[in-house]
Amino acid sequence: MKFVIQRNRLVDSVQDVMKAISSRAAIPILTGIKIEAKKHGITLTGSDSDISIESYIPSEQDGEINVDQIIEGSIVIDARYFPDIIRKLPENTVEISVSDQLLVTIRSGKAEFNINGLDADEYPLLPEVQTEDSFTMPIDLLKYMISQTVFAVSTMETRPILTGVNMTLKDNRLNFTATDSHRLASRHVPIDANGLEFSNVVVPGKSLNELNKILDDTEELVEISVTANQILFKSKHLNFMSRLLEGNYPETSRLIPTQSKTTLYANTKELIQAIDRASLLAKDERNNVVRLSTINEQLIEIMSHSPEIGHVEEEIPIKAIEGEELNISFSSKYMLDGLRAIHSDEVSIEFTGSMRPFIIRPINGEEVLQLILPVRTY
Repeated sequence: MKFVIQRNRLVDSVQDVMKAISSRAAIPILTGIKIEAKKHGITLTGSDSDISIESYIPSEQDGEINVDQIIEGSIVIDARYFPDIIRKLPENTVEISVSDQLLVTIRSGKAEFNINGLDADEYPLLPEVQTEDSFTMPIDLLKYMISQTVFAVSTMETRPILTGVNMTLKDNRLNFTATDSHRLASRHVPIDANGLEFSNVVVPGKSLNELNKILDDTEELVEISVTANQILFKSKHLNFMSRLLEGNYPETSRLIPTQSKTTLYANTKELIQAIDRASLLAKDERNNVVRLSTINEQLIEIMSHSPEIGHVEEEIPIKAIEGEELNISFSSKYMLDGLRAIHSDEVSIEFTGSMRPFIIRPINGEEVLQLILPVRTY
């Protein structure tokens, strides 16, 4: 095997596949990067058996040569050393060749590295995901949906199913839901799914976080294919495969209140800043508890109290308040996460009492929703 490649393209692809490689992989060969050279380009693969990432570098793209002098073949290279070597090479091009004894020679300018490779035939085959049952959506919209929900997955392994985001597709509407049982984040979008429907597809939050980092902000399309235990996200030069979580995701729609006793309309940025300030004194408390009280139809008070440190209170003018007076305590972290995920200048917050879950929505849309359970204070 041999090829000459543009170093910056190789660095980008190596960084992408490294997100799937674990130094504690159960199969030793999975601590390496698989490199496969074919006439039309180079494919790099990284996998930890939960997540698998393939990054493809075409030999020619938009009239530019990325890879040439290709002699076909494949090799697995130790991922502890290869990324740093490539990053620190002196020239813009890199020549990589492999001997019959699996010795990998990496040349750039006057620098030459020789490192031992592993037989690519021993690298596990990635599961095949049939792509007949698939749909496409813009990459930037997928990234939005992930960022508006994934933060609410559980970090506790006591209920593994809650460490993932539940995807459902019905009547050409794609929905993402995440909950850790103290809060819930939901986002739905209309898409053209060609009649495809599924439910209870639970993607690990870790997988979606890595996918979100790798995908570029672009309006290009990503193709999404789902099987019984795998999901594949396929863009122009990237295949991202993740296992799905086993088990039934809880029915969350009944948690969402259908009516409210108090509704508050506020400027998102001003509310975030006030809660952020109040949380400064709540840092050491178990839940970072902040209290919100209505004063009149256009004024609320945000306060926090810590017996050891002191207390803070601040009156905030808001757009409007409808309904009953309210005193409610909540986790400032959950509230800030929810408000920041809304991506809207103004929000409505619907309360059904001081001990019932409340809902945050953008004023002008129903497609994204954050639900938070209040904290009982004595």
